[in-house]
Amino acid sequence: MNQYRTVGFYTLGCKLNFSETSTIGRQLMDAGFAKVDFDQNPDIFVINTCSVTDNADKKCRQLVRKAKKSNPEGFVIIIGCYAQLKPKEISEIEGVDMVLGANEKFNIVDHLEELEQEQTVVYNESIKEARDFVPAFSMGDRTRSFLKIQDGCDYFCTFCTIPLARGKSRNASIETTVMEAQKVAETDIREVVLTGVNIGDFGQGEDENFFELIKELDKVKGIDRFRISSIEPNLLDTDIIRFVLNESERFAPHFHIPLQSGSDKLLKKMRRKYLSELYADRVRIIKSTYPDTCIGVDVIVGFPGETDDDFMETLDFLKDLDVSYLHVFTYSERANTTAAKLGNAVPMNVRKERSRQLQILSTKKKRAFYESQIGKTGIVLFEHENNDGWMFGFTENYIKVKAPYDESLCNTFQKIELNHIDPEGFMTGELVKEPAIV
Repeated sequence: MNQYRTVGFYTLGCKLNFSETSTIGRQLMDAGFAKVDFDQNPDIFVINTCSVTDNADKKCRQLVRKAKKSNPEGFVIIIGCYAQLKPKEISEIEGVDMVLGANEKFNIVDHLEELEQEQTVVYNESIKEARDFVPAFSMGDRTRSFLKIQDGCDYFCTFCTIPLARGKSRNASIETTVMEAQKVAETDIREVVLTGVNIGDFGQGEDENFFELIKELDKVKGIDRFRISSIEPNLLDTDIIRFVLNESERFAPHFHIPLQSGSDKLLKKMRRKYLSELYADRVRIIKSTYPDTCIGVDVIVGFPGETDDDFMETLDFLKDLDVSYLHVFTYSERANTTAAKLGNAVPMNVRKERSRQLQILSTKKKRAFYESQIGKTGIVLFEHENNDGWMFGFTENYIKVKAPYDESLCNTFQKIELNHIDPEGFMTGELVKEPAIV
């Protein structure tokens, strides 16, 4: 394989995948490969896949075709959740040369020599054998990094394939995780997003927990801001809320909390570990502790058996909930999940209409949250990209701010007085001429 010295990556799915892609990329660079863009005709294409939606599966096939069209002599390696769940199906896609499951994706360097073979090589052990935790963090975006603190899930929600693709919940120790964060602190990255499959479940195998972890991460110097990517409501206890909002020096007042449904009947069918009352209580505690906190919500529409009344219960629940935005997922049947066997499928046109209604509600919620911030100041971390003369950044409470491009502001924290929402939905404001305090 010595003649094949360039590699390009394409990542589908979640922030966790991005952290792992970046780590695998560094492994290959350490082995002498040059990392190039996916569309720059690399010798090796690595596609890190997702399995959450059907669209992710279809996107994988499209990317294989794109890779082979751009470089017919290039090798295509598929990793990620789709590779773990359906290795045989992937191996039969024309153009795929190697499939690496959950246990093998971090050993990609060891397998490269086998790309000389004419047949597709598949390494895919049972997910029950996935016991090791491999730390990872993303680099390349000079503003922020996704730090993997946990992997796998023990919850087995009826709609989800992630436990089948990633195995049981596991993590490194707090000490090791802090050491990974310190590696990020040695770069020019200013913000770290904690990511995993079920990060609130941190502490498996040790007498440790997520609350103790964030207290230690808060002490890491060189990282100005931490953000929690997503945390289950039953794991988001008052100690975590009050630490993040009242006591920490570096954690952002921003929680993304999966709901999935406002109907207790459906929450039970989904096998979630809470009911709507607990969820509403978490939101009340957050908002009473710090009213300007941004709260994001995951919600699924069209789950099997979801009636019009069930959907309206979710819609009314969310209307009354003091949250800031929604991530709306249209339910799609996934093989080997309990939900796929429940029957009572909701027609796709009904699913799409319900999704449309929640998207409208999300737009209204986000607008109302932004309007509540007019006249206040936020600490904005500006990104590097020049978008037709404009630059963007996020406040600590996840307000997206737009400003005229100024290279000197890139990757800096600036205090901005928020005063306007532009027609595209971004906030604008005036730079406060004093040092930003983070």
